[in-house]
Amino acid sequence: MRLFSTSSSPKPNFPLFSPSQNPKRSTSKTIPPFKTRLPSPSFLSLPPCTANNSPSFPVLDQEADREDSLEPKQDTFKKVLVVRRPVMDVSGEENDDGSEDGEAEGDDVISKPSGIDAGLEEFAKKMPLFEPERGESGGTLEKPLAVNLDLSLYKARVLARKYRYEEAEKILEKCIYYWPEDGRSYVTLGKILSKQAKRTEARAVYERGCQATQGENPYIWQCWAVLENKMGNIRRARELFDAATVADKRHIAAWHGWAVLELKQGNVKKARHLLAKGLKFCGGNEYVYQTLALLEAKANRYEQARYLFRQATKCNPKSCASWLAWAQLEVQQENNRAARLLFEKAVQASPKNRFAWHVWGVFEANIGNVDMGRKLLKIGHALNPRDPVLLQSLALLEYKHSTANLARVLFRRASELDPRHQPVWIAWGWMEWKEGNISTARELYQRALSIDSTTESAARCLQAWGVLEQRAGNLSAARRLFRSSLNINSQSYVTWMTWAALEEDQGNSVRAEEIRNLYFQQRTEVVDDASWVTGFLDVIDPALDSIKRLLNLDQGLINKAREPSKDAESIEDGAEEPFLTTLGLNDGNDIGYGSRFDLNAFIKDKLSLDPSKLDLLMENSGNSSPKRVTSPRRMWRSQNRTTMTLP
Repeated sequence: MRLFSTSSSPKPNFPLFSPSQNPKRSTSKTIPPFKTRLPSPSFLSLPPCTANNSPSFPVLDQEADREDSLEPKQDTFKKVLVVRRPVMDVSGEENDDGSEDGEAEGDDVISKPSGIDAGLEEFAKKMPLFEPERGESGGTLEKPLAVNLDLSLYKARVLARKYRYEEAEKILEKCIYYWPEDGRSYVTLGKILSKQAKRTEARAVYERGCQATQGENPYIWQCWAVLENKMGNIRRARELFDAATVADKRHIAAWHGWAVLELKQGNVKKARHLLAKGLKFCGGNEYVYQTLALLEAKANRYEQARYLFRQATKCNPKSCASWLAWAQLEVQQENNRAARLLFEKAVQASPKNRFAWHVWGVFEANIGNVDMGRKLLKIGHALNPRDPVLLQSLALLEYKHSTANLARVLFRRASELDPRHQPVWIAWGWMEWKEGNISTARELYQRALSIDSTTESAARCLQAWGVLEQRAGNLSAARRLFRSSLNINSQSYVTWMTWAALEEDQGNSVRAEEIRNLYFQQRTEVVDDASWVTGFLDVIDPALDSIKRLLNLDQGLINKAREPSKDAESIEDGAEEPFLTTLGLNDGNDIGYGSRFDLNAFIKDKLSLDPSKLDLLMENSGNSSPKRVTSPRRMWRSQNRTTMTLP
């Protein structure tokens, strides 16, 4: 096969030919008919492009390049930058009259372009102009290192804990700009917006995050589902929880959150099914075990509940929530000695946990240990000076066992810490009603309802306000308040029976009976199947023999464990010994007040608190009022908001 011509004759012209034609027989006389069957060269070509720069000609004729001058090459090189190379190949094949004819045709094309060719020409002129600029801009834009993302997320979380939300939002927006594929920025930003009650903006952030991550991040789906659940969109929340489990079936938070949603809707079987799936795909988890234990306790299957609580604490001994939930179960069963030991383990697992100190303090106050309860609440407040719930419980304790003036001071401080915390205003209003300050109590109840009139706290506030109006003789107002409370929470037994008692006192026995019948007709009964337990316990623990030994305990020992013990000091040695051994809480030593846990030494060593200076810390925290010193944690709040000042 001959690739190069060895003759020194002038460069011949190479006309185009169709596949059906023989190239040896094609001559210049066949060109006009050939041109009539094909479109004009100006229809497909972009000017100017001759046979000199066609990629096929140097292969067919080696001396074609020698005869070309340097100027056409330079000119052609400049023009090649204007057009794309694939279009250049097409134009090269259509120049069938040689380089001179091709240049002449190219000039004609420039002078008389067609309509389509003009559009292609403009498009070709624009494309090379953008490509170099895109490369230059991409080179100048340097993406920060990945470590900067972690540092920025940490800084944003710190600012959010200090209530400096605007600064945190700016940092997170930059993180999303540089790392749009990372889901942590969307999750953190959505939570910050939710804390500020900007739920619409938070929803938009989650939606943008799901699009950026192509729906493969289960954390964004799960946070979005929790947001929709808080907004009351139950059906939408179910869909989002389902999407989270599809994105990652090992995402335990999605299974647990979905199960909690179904529990609140009364779908116990569905919740158990979801929790079982969570354990199947994710293994043991303390939150799943804890929720299952609470279900068993609600169904009065206390031994199964204790077993599940024990599994939860085995999965994570530092889970303060599991220890607290177990302790509350023992409080309900009036096993005060075991409950106290569980509270001790809870504070050891999480020394600064405000819930642990709060629940333990209320427990000690309720069983008569007022000084111990007051001390525990003060410790919790010293560790969490921004928590209004601890001050609220301490105010109620002081009102019951001290003076109302001291309680008012504590209530006012709690309301200044968080003006949007409804239970503080409700408890304060209840105290003022007990003290006979009816007008002040009404103002406080109204202040609580102005925060949010659709929550469970609002329903309780309306019920308490209705009782106030009933005692004041405003029966029509009391009825309206009871009806409004039931519109929010129709399952409140106390509200229904209080309304029925009002009608009974007025002599409307028929109306009172109708109200009672309405309650029993509309209430939601949750039926739980006890046969589910055996099969499920076989799934979560293969050691069936040990489970049977746990569940088939001696009935006498269980009865001893369930006997109420009113006074913690009156517990005889050995009375609860088998029960505590079964729970795994007894190591052979006395517990309760005789245990080795030293509260004063614990808070001094672990928390750097002096037990003798707790009252001084309370006074100092009270003197640093937000009116005198503006805390940086309150900088995010609107300056137009003013707390309600009462005489």
